[in-house]
Amino acid sequence: MSRSGSRAHPPCPQTPRNNGPLLSHMSFWTPGISPDTEPNRIMIERGVFVDAKRNNRDVPWKIYYPVEMTEACPVIIWSHGLGGTKDGAGFIHRFVASHGYVVVCVQHHGTDSGLWEGKQGHPWDAIRAAKIPRKASSSRFGDIPFVIDQLEKFAQINPKIASLMDMSRLAMCGHSFGARTTQFMAGQMRGFGRRLYSLREPRFQCGILYSPVPSDNRRDSPRAIYGPIAIPLFHMTGTADTSPIEGFEYTSRLEVFENSGGPEQSLMILKDGDHMVYNGSRGQLGENPKRGVHETIIKVASLAYWDAYLKKNAAARNWLLNDFAGWIDGEGTYTFRA
Repeated sequence: MSRSGSRAHPPCPQTPRNNGPLLSHMSFWTPGISPDTEPNRIMIERGVFVDAKRNNRDVPWKIYYPVEMTEACPVIIWSHGLGGTKDGAGFIHRFVASHGYVVVCVQHHGTDSGLWEGKQGHPWDAIRAAKIPRKASSSRFGDIPFVIDQLEKFAQINPKIASLMDMSRLAMCGHSFGARTTQFMAGQMRGFGRRLYSLREPRFQCGILYSPVPSDNRRDSPRAIYGPIAIPLFHMTGTADTSPIEGFEYTSRLEVFENSGGPEQSLMILKDGDHMVYNGSRGQLGENPKRGVHETIIKVASLAYWDAYLKKNAAARNWLLNDFAGWIDGEGTYTFRA
């Protein structure tokens, strides 16, 4: 069951707030790529999938797709952070979709904006005060395979978008709690001790973690927790990426990269990069003068990664491995582990 609606979204050139040196001194893997240009016009479709097997749970979705493409595109599923919605990180999704991808943003009831909407005070204060039952997290994780199942039948709902989706090239990404959701779909273990279990979704080929989240399991070894991760992942964080809820520093996020058993793990650490830059909003954080540069780096790095791993573009892979660190020009570091 689904409810949907759509609207056109024209090309939206975006000028970074602080261009910096990185934008001018190195070419990209494909001529004509510009961080400020979305080359193909995109459309946005919204709707709700209804899961009859889970008490008619509503799973809202928002899809970005390049309306003028004729060939099928890889599909990327996005999962929002705690207290977020399907509308987050639009600056990434528009840019990526305009280069030939279908991006499906999922909203998870129980861990979304319902935690703070209609409550007094700042949303972050309401989120910090909220008690998140295990069932809400489990329902969130269950949304992902359900959405994939629905997308595989999407021709019944929207033949136009379905014709653009190549479900054999499927990936996932997410911010904060959405990154954690991606980690579980990639194979990270959940639970403790003898109750460790996997939620791995084998249909995903690779993923991006925007602010990866360390496990709260301190009983088992990191290798037992992260070792079963089975796909390539791009871990993105920054030196100011403190958790707004738990308060841990960005260095805690590195344990996911350091202990992941998956092949070809990449890590980017943005200099002065903070937690909310990946979502395109600020929350309780003040303005960051590097926000424009960081958004540019995030967009280009994401596109290069998807081109390398979903489109098997050898030039994109070579650029990411050999030129990307030079392109960011001191604004961060890049590490690759085969």
